[in-house]
Order: sequence, then C-alpha cells, then structure tokens
Amino acid sequence: MFSRAERKGLRLAGGLTLGFVLCFAGVAAAVLLGHAESGDGGPLLDPYLVRVARFTLWQAALSTLLSVALAIPVARALARQRRFFGRVWLLRLAVVPLGLPALVAALGIVEIWGRQGIVNDLLHLAGLDNPVSVYGLAGILIAHVFFNLPLAARLMLAALDRIAPEHWLTAANLGMRGPALFRLVEWPAIRRVAPGIAGLVFMLCATSFTIVLTLGGGPAATTIEVAIYQALRFDFDPPRAVLLAALQILMTAALLGLIALIGRPDEEGATAGRPIRRFDGRHRRLSDGAILFLFAAFTGAPLIATLTAGLSADLGRLALDPLLHRALATSLAIAFASASLCLLLALPVVMTPRLADRGGTDATTRFLARALPATGSLILLVPPIIIATGWFLILRHFGDTTRHAPAIVAIINALMALPFVVRVLEPAFRTHLARTGRLALSLGVTGANRLLRIDLPALRKPLAMAFAFAMALSLGDLGAIAIFGADGFVTLPWLLFSRMASYRTADAAGIALLLGFLCLLLTLPSASAEPETKGRGNA
Repeated sequence: MFSRAERKGLRLAGGLTLGFVLCFAGVAAAVLLGHAESGDGGPLLDPYLVRVARFTLWQAALSTLLSVALAIPVARALARQRRFFGRVWLLRLAVVPLGLPALVAALGIVEIWGRQGIVNDLLHLAGLDNPVSVYGLAGILIAHVFFNLPLAARLMLAALDRIAPEHWLTAANLGMRGPALFRLVEWPAIRRVAPGIAGLVFMLCATSFTIVLTLGGGPAATTIEVAIYQALRFDFDPPRAVLLAALQILMTAALLGLIALIGRPDEEGATAGRPIRRFDGRHRRLSDGAILFLFAAFTGAPLIATLTAGLSADLGRLALDPLLHRALATSLAIAFASASLCLLLALPVVMTPRLADRGGTDATTRFLARALPATGSLILLVPPIIIATGWFLILRHFGDTTRHAPAIVAIINALMALPFVVRVLEPAFRTHLARTGRLALSLGVTGANRLLRIDLPALRKPLAMAFAFAMALSLGDLGAIAIFGADGFVTLPWLLFSRMASYRTADAAGIALLLGFLCLLLTLPSASAEPETKGRGNA
C-alpha cells in the first residue's frame, strides 16, 4: 500500500506526533506532581473532596438515567412514524445541541427555566408560587438532558433502523402490538446499544465543566473540574488543584475502563435488504405526535429563546465594541490554529497504524500502530482543564501568563478535538486506501504526487468536515480559557461568561447569538444527515 519512502516518512511523522502529545501532556503532569509534593501534608481525601467527587458521580448518574430513559420513547416514536411532515427537520433539530457551545445553551436554558423564564411564568399563572430554580442540581440536569437526550435518541434510532425489515413483517403477520412488539423486537436492538450510550453520556456528564460552572449556583453543586478551576482562580491553592486533578484522572480512567468492558454491540442478523415498513405506526399517531412535540419543544425552546434574546440586544452597540472585536479575532485565530494543528496530528494517527495491517513489520512500526490510537484519545483520560492547570503553573514562573496563553490554549483545543477528528477521518482513509493503495503503488504514483493527485481530492470532504468540526469545538470551548482568561486575553466564550457573571444579560445574549451562529455554521452542514440504517460510528 505504501512505498519504502512513504513508510519511512509515516514512521517519522507518527513518532513526532507521539512525542509531541506525550511531552505536552507529560510536562503538565510532571509540574502537577511537583506541586503535589510541595503540599502541606494534609489528609488525602478531606470531606470537601469526598463531597465534590460524590456530587460529580451523582449528577452524572441522574443525567444519564434521564437522558437514556427519555430517549427510548423519542427514538421509538421517530422509528414508527417514518413519513410525516417535518421529520427531517426534527432530526436536524436533534443535532443542533451537538454543535452548540455549552455556554450558549446555558443562556437559552436560563431564558426558559430561569426565575423570569417562560416556565416559571406559566407556573405563576397556574397559581404555583414556588418557582423552578435553574441554578443547582436541577439546572445541571436540565442542561445535560438538553445536550444528551438528542444524542441518545439518534443513536437508538439508528439501532432501531438496523432491525431487519423481515422482523417487522413477521411481527405484523403475528398481530404483535404494544408491549409484545417492544419486548420481542425493539428492546433487543435497544439493549445492544443502551450500555454504550449510557457509558458515553455518563462520561460526558462526569467531565462537564461549562454547564456546572454556569448553572451550578454555588459550592453545593460543584464537580471536580469546577473545583480545580476554583482552586486556581479564586483560592490559588495549587496543591489542592493537583489533588483534584489526580482524582479526576483516576475517575476518568475508571469510566473509560468500564466503557471498554461494555464492548461493542453484537451484529444484527442478515436481511434481504428490502425497505423498512412499520405496520404499528398508524395506531400510535396521537401518542407519538405528543412525544415528538414535547421533544421538539424541550430542544427547540432554548434555541428560540437564545435567538430572540440575541436579536433584542443592542446589536449595533455591540458591533462597535472594541473588546468584542478583540475577542472575536482572538477566538477565530485560536480556532484556525487549533484546527490546523489538529489535522496535522490526526493524519499520522490515522495513517501510521495502516503500516502494520499486513503484518511482517518491524517493532517500531508495531509500537507506533498500537500507541498512536491511544495517544489520540489521551484527552479523554486527561481533560483539558487539567492540562491547562499544569501549563498555568509553568507559565506563572515567567511572569504574565497571557503572553503565551494563546498558543497553549490552541494546542489544548487541538488535543480536545483530536479523538473526534480521528473518528471522522479514519473510516474515510481506510476506505480510500483499500480502493487506491495498490493501484497507486503499482503505477509508481507515490510521495507528494500521490498526495496531491489522489489522496487530497478523494479526502477533501472528510478533511473539510474534520477541520470545521475542530474549529467549532475550539470556538465554543471555555475549559482551557477559563484558567488563562484575563483582561489581556479574551475570547468569545470568556467574554460571554464574564458578561453573564456581571449580570449584563443583554450583552451576553448578543454575544451568545454570534458565538452560536458561528459554531452552528461550521457543524450543521456535516451533521444534519439522517442516521444511517446500516450502522454508524459514535463520534
């Protein structure tokens, strides 16, 4: 598949990528360990740490339970009602939270569920005087379900669409309806994917930072990552931040190990490939319509509220704000640099393991083939805020941390996007190599000639999709910038968070509109397709 020179170049690129990622994260980890040794020798797990860890797991468990449980009726309704006006738009609405920055969604949720929000206004009209509080555990759960319910529903819908059409025909011939149809046909498909979905949602909620920081409401609702931020930004207690970082890494490693033990779902049975026909939908139109209406209202209301509040802000004044100009320019520059670096790191991660596909390779190639995929997912084990904490402790010894902060934030954001970019590029590159690898090698088209004439034209679409997705993740991220953010270093998420914290909600709404529009512009074109019926990756 590769010439000798190409194999040598790929080994070099893979080695450089592996060394860069491990050194960048390793330096941060070494500094954290060094500060841990300079601690005061207090108890390893004091009551505060125990309480923070317990709340982290508790809110993640509740969020997972609600998201997965509510996703089942939504996915079943979408699977039954395959032909109704607006189904495509409803599926597209379900992917909007995936491309929306958490900070923008939090502002919309406050507009709907806050003290002056629509929900509390309706409760007041109904004669209920006790308003719903969006700050604390309730707000965290609402926000997590807002993000993860559509994700879980789409993954379950894909599993239901993979059920062999012959099963539906047999069920209709046997007169199955209601509980029997769910128990014998639908539930086996959902059960195969539910543990993986639950593990993914739990991981996302346990490592949530922006949502908890914005809607936590105080010390009673603090997760480990938020506690790390507070230990550095407010208390400047590096030993405490290091201990919390170690606790977060241990917890994340345990979660990743649990997800790995769950494994992949079993493959479905063979099918003749006939179109899917559901015969039970006509009896459930009213109930399914109600379920889908509630789902659309729950998902769409914060988006509409964000749009309405943003348009009602003084956009003309905001457009002339020099601080907004600086934040926008900084965010775009960091996002472009981060996405470019992410692609440079992702290509060796995707391509180098292909050297070992045919066996007979040397020990270095086999080592790189095993190590690079794990390195690409390192950020899942060591969250961005922990790496940012280590580099913050390094840079403070050189005076002003904001001088080198943009480069550090860009690298951290690139590592944050790396697992997702690899998921986009790896299947496309594997298919492309299977189609063109032998032919290009037999024709002597190698090196830069092969890259420019064969590889780039064929992989242009997935590369553009990966680049746009990496830019969107960087644009909307508050994790790394939360450690370095200051008057001299401002991005759009940090400016939005600052305006929300100072109760300048009108300005915050206008900034949220701009940030949300930019991120959705980058992510929606590649994410709005319907779930495939023959299987899909879990990006």
